[in-house]
Amino acid sequence: MIIVDVETTGVDEVKHSILSVGAIDFEYPERQFYEECRAFDGAHIDDEGLAINGFTREQVGDKNKQTDEDLIKHFIAWAKEVAEQTFSGQNPSFDRDFLHRAADRYHLEWPFAFRTIDQHSVCFTHMIKRGVVPPVIKKHSGLNSNNIMEYVGIPTEPHPHNALNGAKVAAEALSRLLYDRNLLSEYKEYPIPWRKV
Repeated sequence: MIIVDVETTGVDEVKHSILSVGAIDFEYPERQFYEECRAFDGAHIDDEGLAINGFTREQVGDKNKQTDEDLIKHFIAWAKEVAEQTFSGQNPSFDRDFLHRAADRYHLEWPFAFRTIDQHSVCFTHMIKRGVVPPVIKKHSGLNSNNIMEYVGIPTEPHPHNALNGAKVAAEALSRLLYDRNLLSEYKEYPIPWRKV
């Protein structure tokens, strides 16, 4: 699996731009990817999006940064080296759609599948199997990234969000949920709550 996270200028993959991509090869977690870029010319920029990821308008338009075309080429080259290329993470269809749209914008080959593995569904299933009732807000699942990190016993992603940090917390959560084991050394000190010591 490729655990992936993107930071963007908003939530619409057509009109908003990627600003950074973080990814981890789940089988070889020491193999990581992180790059930033400037927004594509004409991209919409939402202040709410920037508040989440901490990028400033100056950074978004910094002509010294690589283009999103260069970033997506680098990401595709990196990801092609991963043995099992299913995208996974927290709401990975969002990340996949932004990455795919960027590849399409520059007529680049997109070799990755449509299906993803969402840590929300994995965690929801894990909770049900253990007899834990997932949180409900306004009559639907309230299981967000922070709830999942608390459930698996690791700190929540710090603010502002960083794409590599997002990929790391998702990878660690998935390892704990799927295999009952720690994946990354930075989370080794945090015990897995449901494992007996």
